[in-house]
Amino acid sequence: MDRYLTNELVAPFLFGVGAFSSLGVTIDAVFDLVRRIVESGLPINIAIQVFLLKLPNFIVLAFPMSTLLATLMTYSRLSSESELIALRGCGVSVYRMVLTAVMLSLVVTGMTFVFNEQIAPAANYQATLTLQQALKSDKPTFKQENIFYPEYRDIPQPDGSKSRILTRLFYADQFDGKRMKGLTIIDRSTEGLNQIVVSESAQWNASQNVWDFYNGTVYLVAPDRSYRNILRFEHQQLQLPRTPLNLAEKSRDYGEMNITESLEQLAVERIGGDRQKIRKLQVRIQQKISLPFVCVVFGLVGAAMGSIPQRTGRGTSFAVSVIVIFTYYLIFFISGAMGQAGILSPFMGAWLPNFLFLAIGVFLLMRVAQR
Repeated sequence: MDRYLTNELVAPFLFGVGAFSSLGVTIDAVFDLVRRIVESGLPINIAIQVFLLKLPNFIVLAFPMSTLLATLMTYSRLSSESELIALRGCGVSVYRMVLTAVMLSLVVTGMTFVFNEQIAPAANYQATLTLQQALKSDKPTFKQENIFYPEYRDIPQPDGSKSRILTRLFYADQFDGKRMKGLTIIDRSTEGLNQIVVSESAQWNASQNVWDFYNGTVYLVAPDRSYRNILRFEHQQLQLPRTPLNLAEKSRDYGEMNITESLEQLAVERIGGDRQKIRKLQVRIQQKISLPFVCVVFGLVGAAMGSIPQRTGRGTSFAVSVIVIFTYYLIFFISGAMGQAGILSPFMGAWLPNFLFLAIGVFLLMRVAQR
């Protein structure tokens, strides 16, 4: 029975992966690449390379959808042709029949996790670099602009509460991979002394763990904001944290980082103290973990819905799959936004859709088993 059900599930699953990933990459990538070919003169071979690099990301999204489509179509066909009734007549319970779909969904979950961690982020980042290099071949491949890094600290108040104040503000016009240029640093980390550093350029000195600033001015300001001193320099070393450099070097989109890289970025953001960025990244990390398990949830929901005695065709199963997928991702985006806004915890913001649909799948399965 397991071998028979597996063979029945594989074909619609592969069809779903091809259909959903092709649809997604066409809507998101192909139209944009065609526009760049026409308007910006992007070479066709580069466009094909970028297209192939973007494909793994859509395969990751297609895995859960294909799992739902495969289980729903397969179990609906078996139900409409009374094969499930025959199996139950032989003493096979609904839970045992659905177990095959759940086990295959676990396999797909593992595949999704591997793609989402090892393949898709690196491919997305390489696609971005390839596209930037092709369209801006006269500029450096690595270049960040407007590096902004605030650092805060909590000050205890007499009533026991804490007040957040700005400790240090680091700003640079651009970073070419070696040096930062056009720097302005407001440093309030030393009690009783505020300083403003304006410098033409700066470079991290790894051997001494300090910053080398070049051609700049240091303005020393008293706590009452009165003038104290001005120091002009050609070369000055300052002991400031390396975090702004980490931030510039690891400036990637969320889709271009795996969980390990996201956790490293989270550590950087926590030093900066920007709570909105921290919560957003925490939600994204939880979503990266929860996304592969959607396959198990969809496998259970699809098998339970398909096991309901009914007469449906493949067109109906496909339409139901689209509705379920749309509903899931609508809740996914809403709960994620609530997690970023602080209404829900980052964990609940990422996992709430999974829990809801898991409950629906278990409820439907129990209803079918009682019939």
